[in-house]
Amino acid sequence: MDYPRGSGILLHPTSLAGGFGIGDFGTEAFRFVDFLVKSGQQYWQILPLGPTGYGDSPYQSFSAFAGNTLLITPEKLVEDGLLSADDLAARPDFAADKTDFGAVYKWKSEWLPRVFENFLRGGNADHAARFDLFCRENAFWLDDYALYRSLKAAQEHKPWYKWPDALKMRERSELDNAAGQLSAEIAAQKFFQFLFFRQWFAVKQYANKNGVNIIGDIPIFVALDSADVWCNQDKFKLNDDGTAEFVAGVPPDYFSATGQLWGNPIYDWEAMRQDKFSWWAARIAFALRMTNIVRLDHFIGFARNWAVPSGDETAENGEWIDVPGRELFAKLQSSLGELPFIAEDLGAMTDEIAALRDDFSFPGMRILENAFGGDAKNHDLPHNHIQHCVAYTGTHDNDTAVGWYKSTTKDVRHHCRKYLHSNGREIHWDMIRAVSASVADVAIFQMQDVLGLGSDARMNTPATTSENWQWRLNAEALNDDLSSRLRELAEMYGR
Repeated sequence: MDYPRGSGILLHPTSLAGGFGIGDFGTEAFRFVDFLVKSGQQYWQILPLGPTGYGDSPYQSFSAFAGNTLLITPEKLVEDGLLSADDLAARPDFAADKTDFGAVYKWKSEWLPRVFENFLRGGNADHAARFDLFCRENAFWLDDYALYRSLKAAQEHKPWYKWPDALKMRERSELDNAAGQLSAEIAAQKFFQFLFFRQWFAVKQYANKNGVNIIGDIPIFVALDSADVWCNQDKFKLNDDGTAEFVAGVPPDYFSATGQLWGNPIYDWEAMRQDKFSWWAARIAFALRMTNIVRLDHFIGFARNWAVPSGDETAENGEWIDVPGRELFAKLQSSLGELPFIAEDLGAMTDEIAALRDDFSFPGMRILENAFGGDAKNHDLPHNHIQHCVAYTGTHDNDTAVGWYKSTTKDVRHHCRKYLHSNGREIHWDMIRAVSASVADVAIFQMQDVLGLGSDARMNTPATTSENWQWRLNAEALNDDLSSRLRELAEMYGR
């Protein structure tokens, strides 16, 4: 699918400014859309919006459908009469520049139940009707997710594969009994999801109304401890006790002599095929309601998966498993029409994977930080870009442009300056200019690169489990000078 020539900014909602410890769907989200419009930007790229657990990674979620309730803003709840200003008066003294997920979770867990109680007592007919409609329209995932979260809380937050056998293996009588005992908690979980989606769709509608398209993100794999795996155990390679038989990763390569272990369970693709990919079809259709365009993370995984025996300490003993990605995309195309995807095709590409991407007209990605230090044939160099791709200064897995420039080798810095005709003093703007000038249909810049921030503002460092996903935007950062510089580049390069 071709996208209109334009540019945009990569910023996860948790990184928005605001006074509640974490970016959310409140005033600052709408203000950021206004900044994009004023700056001549047409795209806002985000990370997955699912509920996160240990490690706070949006790529390890309790559900491929549910939303992260930490993003619910109390501002709107006060406006809706579901929360009082007094409820927020005693909030912790949160840091402004980083998210302390644990502290935010603890604080929001204190007042979110009161919101549900106020809803039950309030008798607001409009809220009640909207909530009832939401539950009916989303029952295909919401019922199971609410039961999963309620059971997880009742089981001291243990993963589902460590629950009693009857619950773990989803014996109908035991699930019905548990649903009856936990009915109040299940209803509350559904209501929290209602609030999340109501607030998110208000942000999305505002963005779309003002000419800004939302680029979402789908991780190819899901977490073992998730409602998706618990409810679809026959669609994954699992042992009889519910643990993973194989886990996902990547084989040894130039970057790691032992490969990478991600720990996600491997799909049973034959079972998926027999089921006509119904789970994937539901997941993609839902994602396309949530956003306008979807980035498919780890696109290589739609051609083959590196499956490592569970329990191995490294990824060295894995093997490639073929994936019927072509069948999957054909099925999705027949039911959903043209697929507005972006293929995350970074890393070792093969002719097979490139053909899968190109045959379905999915644009791939080019990363400017990967362009320097080699020869003129590097496909990430702007003169080698093609129109049908998305060009980035860097992604959430990269260092910031300034951090990368300062930490890379002398030879790479020299190549970068020479190529960009730069003196290095504003290397972030020189890189943004190069990406803007690219023939690529879409150009995306990390917000940290627009601001010229260093490595301490990095969003994620792959293969690490701490100090990630925490960076937040300063409320004063979105100023007129910044907006003018972005708009000037957008206008100069026809974006």
